[in-house]
Amino acid sequence: MRAVTSTSRTRGALSRLAGLVALGGIIAAAIIGVPRLLPDVDPFATETKDRPQPALLQSLQRLDEYHAARANLQQVVDIERDAKHLPSFIKGERTVMLATGDVEATVNFRQLGPESVQASWERREVVITLPAARLGTARLDLGRTRVVEHDRGLMDRAGDMLGDGGGKDQRALLLAAQHKLDAAARADRDLLPTAERNTAEMLRRLALGLGYQRVTVRFAKPQL
Repeated sequence: MRAVTSTSRTRGALSRLAGLVALGGIIAAAIIGVPRLLPDVDPFATETKDRPQPALLQSLQRLDEYHAARANLQQVVDIERDAKHLPSFIKGERTVMLATGDVEATVNFRQLGPESVQASWERREVVITLPAARLGTARLDLGRTRVVEHDRGLMDRAGDMLGDGGGKDQRALLLAAQHKLDAAARADRDLLPTAERNTAEMLRRLALGLGYQRVTVRFAKPQL
């Protein structure tokens, strides 16, 4: 009877030990597996939120004003001044100038606000709305601008010798040349569309570099 009792006790102890081992295994599996199945329950989990719009908007604002296209122009300026009652060889002047310069088309980024950049949080798509491109003031290239003809009457040549108003006439001539270049730039129908195409392409490269997949660039209608 004692042998039987001892064997029963041994078996009971082994059963309890096996139960404890099995319970420990279940607890360990739960500790390891539950956070994987329910990651939101993990108190140590971290969440990262992406805010791409401010970074893109700040990049645009730093550009300030984008010089998107430039037209190199040449215009002939022909100005003639005659006296009403005197022949031109006595009183009169004609100047022919070949004016050379350039006009730039720019896009202003200074006033862009949050409404100008509509971006998805997932960096999949962004829509950028910009003001229309505009033309700057013509800049004369004095190194390549030259007078090709200058005829003066006797009285005008005498006035030049006395230093009478030569500088004023030259300033008026250069101003007329600048106006001619401005008019030529505004008559060029391809300059502003080219500027907007160049700006859109630059912004697409910028946005793609920040991780966006689809980039749309729109321009407001020009103010008349």
